Amino acid sequence: MLDVIGLKSEEDLVSYLPADVRFDGRLAIPDGKSEYEIVDYFREQGARNASGYASFLGAGVYHHYRPVLVDTVVSRGEFLTSYTPYQAEISQGTLTSIYEFQTMVCQLTGMDVANASMYDGSSAVPEAAMMAVRITGRDKVLIARTVHPEYREVLHTCTQHQGIPVAEFEYTKSGTVDLDDLAAKLDNETAAVMVQSPNFFGIIEQIEELSSIVSRKGALLVVVFTEAVSLGLVRPPKEADIVVGELQSFAISPAYGGPYAGIIAAREKYIRQLPGRLVGETKDANGHRAFCLTLATREQHIRREKATSNICTNQALLALMATVFMSVYGRQGLRELAQQNLAKAHYLASKLDLQFDAPFFNEFVARTNGKTPEQINRELLDEKIVGGLPLGRYYPELENCVLLCATEMSRRQDMDRVAEAFAKETRA
Repeated sequence: MLDVIGLKSEEDLVSYLPADVRFDGRLAIPDGKSEYEIVDYFREQGARNASGYASFLGAGVYHHYRPVLVDTVVSRGEFLTSYTPYQAEISQGTLTSIYEFQTMVCQLTGMDVANASMYDGSSAVPEAAMMAVRITGRDKVLIARTVHPEYREVLHTCTQHQGIPVAEFEYTKSGTVDLDDLAAKLDNETAAVMVQSPNFFGIIEQIEELSSIVSRKGALLVVVFTEAVSLGLVRPPKEADIVVGELQSFAISPAYGGPYAGIIAAREKYIRQLPGRLVGETKDANGHRAFCLTLATREQHIRREKATSNICTNQALLALMATVFMSVYGRQGLRELAQQNLAKAHYLASKLDLQFDAPFFNEFVARTNGKTPEQINRELLDEKIVGGLPLGRYYPELENCVLLCATEMSRRQDMDRVAEAFAKETRA
């Protein structure tokens, strides 16, 4: 290369630089290691990680069992190493799995159509809001304070420069949305009303009643969920216009916060306003069943300025994990899993002082009664138990409350220890 550009040495490449800015010494990088030394190093570092802890922390990310079959399937090279199928029609395996994913999401949510997944639940929320604005021609969005606080933050961030004003409405003493406050703030300029069920406090909302109030004003009802396992037992939000949520519970590891697989589903009449892309079924030249990208309304495709979203891909591998999970469990298996979650959460809740008196799934809010949430969590951590989420960070009025979650992974002895930590007196 030096010969081609007419230089004699590497020094000639930087000869134009002043001497006082040139580095002539040696970089402070250790000598190289052999392969077995590198393996030993990472084993030592891995041993420093805390393991074997019980966890009662939910709040949007849940500790569920991951069937071994999930990793067996998604580790296949055809899935693990492939990227988004730009030449989609030759990627039939990926398209088939996405089609099955869309079908299962529709069955899960009670909606007519679903796209090929979103980045995660939080990013799906503003996408649904912008979708509602396009459909209704209105520009105002109302969101309940019982929606995940971080989901609400993402919504505010994404809409602040879109000309979409966002307002929040309150919750009642029972922890459900305040229908009177909603009715007072709902007007003819409202494009969407966004609620979560089970909500951030774990409480199940009355979607039918909410739908009736929202539809009378011509707005769209968007229902959010973070705990997908609840849909094995809780009635699907069929009255909603759009459903968004997170499938992390379906065999996707907590993984320090991601990546995850969000979903967005809707009624069929809104199909052309769905962000991202959809896979559809067709027939090939020989009349055999085949799949193709039916709608791709994203900027990277032909629509450009007419795109419904700037989403540039989808979480296909994570969506595949969720698809394998749903295939393994099936309808009855998911229902039994949900029943286990319900039973264990109610067992733990029966030993604590609850803040809200309303039906809940596998999460609930408990009062600390004299202690701080941080004190309780420190005591539990000493016993290799990860406690719940202190709510004062997001809800100042609940500063002495903790959001706890129990799943099928929760053991009776650990739940009893949590109850003891709430009950025993503060240490001097």
